[in-house]
Amino acid sequence: MSGASLFEGYGAEPAGDEMFAADGAVRPTYELLHDALSSLGEEEFRSRSESLARTYLDQGVTFDYAGEERPFPIDAIPRIIAAEEWAEVSIGIAQRVHAIEAFLDDLYSDRAAVADGVIPESLIASSDAVVEAMRGYRPPNGVRIHISGIDLVRDGEGGFRVLEDNVRTPSGVSYVLSNRRAMAHTFPELFASAPVRSVDEYPGRLLRALEAAAPDTAGEQPTVVVLTPGRYNSAYFEHSLLARTMGVELVEGSDLVVSSDRVYMKTTAGLRRVDVIYKRTDDAFLDPEVFRPDSVLGVPGLVRAILAGHVVVANAIGNGIGDDKLTYTYIPDLIRYYLQEEPILRNVDTWRLEDPSSREEVLDRIDELVVKPVDGSGGKGIVVGPTASRDELDALRSRLLEDPRGWIAQPMVQLSTIPTLVADGPRPRHVDLRPFALNTGEDVWVLPGGLTRVALPEGEIIVNSSRGGGSKDTWVMASSTPTRVEVPTSTGYIRVVEASGEDEPLEDLSVPADAPPVEPDPVTTAIPIIDAEELQTQEQLLGAEDPAEEERDAQ
Repeated sequence: MSGASLFEGYGAEPAGDEMFAADGAVRPTYELLHDALSSLGEEEFRSRSESLARTYLDQGVTFDYAGEERPFPIDAIPRIIAAEEWAEVSIGIAQRVHAIEAFLDDLYSDRAAVADGVIPESLIASSDAVVEAMRGYRPPNGVRIHISGIDLVRDGEGGFRVLEDNVRTPSGVSYVLSNRRAMAHTFPELFASAPVRSVDEYPGRLLRALEAAAPDTAGEQPTVVVLTPGRYNSAYFEHSLLARTMGVELVEGSDLVVSSDRVYMKTTAGLRRVDVIYKRTDDAFLDPEVFRPDSVLGVPGLVRAILAGHVVVANAIGNGIGDDKLTYTYIPDLIRYYLQEEPILRNVDTWRLEDPSSREEVLDRIDELVVKPVDGSGGKGIVVGPTASRDELDALRSRLLEDPRGWIAQPMVQLSTIPTLVADGPRPRHVDLRPFALNTGEDVWVLPGGLTRVALPEGEIIVNSSRGGGSKDTWVMASSTPTRVEVPTSTGYIRVVEASGEDEPLEDLSVPADAPPVEPDPVTTAIPIIDAEELQTQEQLLGAEDPAEEERDAQ
């Protein structure tokens, strides 16, 4: 079977495919990858893809689909993001995290943004996500959003827009690490064709962010634990992976106890003080003294220990108001208010249904729009107007009129597509992107790449795994030179930020000379290390930015 047959008959979406332009030409960013994949031929490619799937099955990399645990689908055609574009994305995400941090600090203290009319009091008063028990609390290093996942989509013009924010317990980074490990093992020759930035810094960076959040430990090393609801949770694979790669304990609520407003972990040697808890449990189950009294997943007295300043929980309790989908509509205003900057990453256009004129327009155009519950997650409750039945739309109208605060509406965004292997061969499938950011209090670091989620059914635009979606390995290209990103400020000046395209060495992770040898992390052992001299040659081979993308950006 000839190599060219792999993409033969591929029908790219007009102007919306990331690998192919509308005329069928391969975009420059993807040329080397396209050639490397094509040289395999469809038979070999499909055989290796099946081997990739078996790897996930053997490892137990699973997700919850309709109440059933299934191996997480991974597609073997990677997604590529150019270094220059990634620089703007990562700085835009950091900007957004800083603004939401400032909003949460303000919300639980002075509420200046409400007093100044930037955000309405009604939004806060009507939200179930505000935790009054945390009013007045400030974490030791000021960080509430230690880990965030900001969902992005590429719109019809080719640029990235923010679809939603996740600052409670964002999940999915385990798939980023596992995807890279599996791809490097199954398709090692693909990585030789391009300088791909590694993802193996994440566990070390996460541990540093959590340790930086610890209360004063009088010079002792902070004790960090990962709190899981247990092995029957759909994300348990991720909980255990992160605990293992950070080298910390994975605990359940029953493993922890509060005494004298301090949290301790039960061990065979007795009680051990805990300083930082990376929670993977919803707020409502964390402390039966404050939240649900019937919860057996949390730790009685945990909130008392937090308020006493003896333990930090990441992400902070009460963050839910920060990623409420109604709050999302105000984030551009909050960036201007708190940072005096213009947003680098734009929101998707959104209607607030509390506004009578917006509600009237949405009800009139409901069959054209996507309507979402403001407190929904995992794609649940979303109604896609163009594909909904008349009965579904009629029922939705009634719900919107009864509870306008509970819904937002957005236009149908024509998500970009990437070739994805299905029964008929590679076909265009819609994708989004969830980059992950870590905040130490001094710096917001964005993992190069993130989780590309792909809607596997033809024509589907909801990519969540709970709706049958899969994922792709996301490649961010390295660059030998820093990229300058201009950030407009509200005062009319331009703030210039330089983003390095090369991986920064990790600090404070050196191994003592007398330490025993450690096995290399399999996540990145198959990925070549690229010297700066090699980068210049690789960049010449990769070519310049795609002219079609530049044209769309100019529009």
